[in-house]
Amino acid sequence: MSFTIDLSGKTVIVTGGGQGVGRASCLALAAAGARVVVNDFVADRAESVVKEIEQAGGAAAASPFDVSDYQAVTRSIGDAGIDILVNNAGNAGPAIGDPTAPASGGRGPSVSLGEFTNTEPADWERYFAVNLYGVMNCTRAALPHMIATGHGRIITIVSDAGRVGEPHMAPYAAAKAGAAGFTRAIAREVGRDGITVNNISLATVDTVGLADMARESPELQRRVERQLRRYIVPRLGQPDDVTGLVTFLASPSASWITGQTYPVNGGYSVNQ
Repeated sequence: MSFTIDLSGKTVIVTGGGQGVGRASCLALAAAGARVVVNDFVADRAESVVKEIEQAGGAAAASPFDVSDYQAVTRSIGDAGIDILVNNAGNAGPAIGDPTAPASGGRGPSVSLGEFTNTEPADWERYFAVNLYGVMNCTRAALPHMIATGHGRIITIVSDAGRVGEPHMAPYAAAKAGAAGFTRAIAREVGRDGITVNNISLATVDTVGLADMARESPELQRRVERQLRRYIVPRLGQPDDVTGLVTFLASPSASWITGQTYPVNGGYSVNQ
C-alpha cells in the first residue's frame, strides 16, 4: 500500500520560508500540491524560493513581512485564505556556531548567548519578538479563516532548548517554551472547529552550512563534536529531516492529531 499526501486546493504560508527548514518545507508542501505563500523578512530570499517552486511546476507567491509586526502580519495573512500555517520564523543564537550568523527568520545577526547575567532586557525582547510574539501574531491572523471554513492546520517549529532547558540560551529557551505552551493551549480552544495545532521540536539543524564552517575552524569543530556526542544519531540535522513531518501534519491523515510536540533531534532528548 502506498502513502501519498495530497494538499491540492490548500493554501499554506511558511514564515521564515526563505532558507533552511522554512525553504525545505515550502518545497515539500508545494510538491504535495499546496499553493505556498513564502514569507521571509528578506524579500529576495522569499522570491528565490518562489522561483524554485514555479520552476518545479508548483504554485507560490512571496509575502515579505516581519512576523513581530502585528499590523503587517494582519495585512498579509488576514485576507489570504490560509488553510495551513507553518510558524517557522525564528531568531536564534545557537549553543554551537557563529553567534553573528543570520537568524533563521531572516532578522539579521543574533545576539551572542552566554550567561543570563550578561544579558539585558533588550536582548530578551529580540528573542520573544520573533519566537513567541511572531507565532502569536500569525496564529491570530490565520485563525478566523480557518474557523469560518471548519478546517485548518497550524504547525509551529519550536526547540529542544525550551524542552530541556539548554544552558546559556535562557531567553531563547524561554521564548520557544512559551511558543510550545501557546500552541497546546490553542489546540484545546479550536479542536472543535476542525483545526489541529502541533509543535515540532528541533535540536541543531545545519541551516547555515555549519558543518562546512566547522571544517575551517578548529574551535567550532570542537563545539560541533561536543554537541554531536549528545545525539544518538551522531550528526547534525538537515532541513529535509524535518519536512516529512511538516507535510504529514499538514495533511488530512493527521486530522486526529493535535496538541502534540514531536521531537526531531537525532535522539538528543532521550539523553536529557
